[in-house]
Amino acid sequence: MEKRVLNENEKKKYRKYAEKHAPSSTLAKDCFFSFLVGGAICIIGQGIGDAAKYLGANEENVKAVIPVCLIFLSCMLTGLGVYDKIASFAKAGTLVPITGFANAVCSSAIDAKSEGFILGVGAKMFNIAGPVIVYGSVSSVIWGIIYYFIK
Repeated sequence: MEKRVLNENEKKKYRKYAEKHAPSSTLAKDCFFSFLVGGAICIIGQGIGDAAKYLGANEENVKAVIPVCLIFLSCMLTGLGVYDKIASFAKAGTLVPITGFANAVCSSAIDAKSEGFILGVGAKMFNIAGPVIVYGSVSSVIWGIIYYFIK
């Protein structure tokens, strides 16, 4: 089958058609909502920390309470189907904080639930988050070795 070569007039018409039907860029809006929601997650974390301090927790315990509560809230909202709606609105604003990592693990676990706890949830829970853990661990070991020899 021979390829048809477009003349300049047809190319211009196609370009005009493609520009008309292409979705408009929403980069500025996406960045704004990512910043807004990511900031709101951080404010929630700060509120949890302040509440823990108010209830008498020392600084070490506060550092543990904040991520545990944020991870719990993220997993709970993932299980209820709310986190995905927030993520579709906020884009990367929900991916960057620890809540995005918790969502990735919980989503994989929920998807694999029908395959059983061992071969489903246990085996497939870290499909998405596993590479992050591996590469994070390996890069931290490499950086630690480099730091050891530099110092």
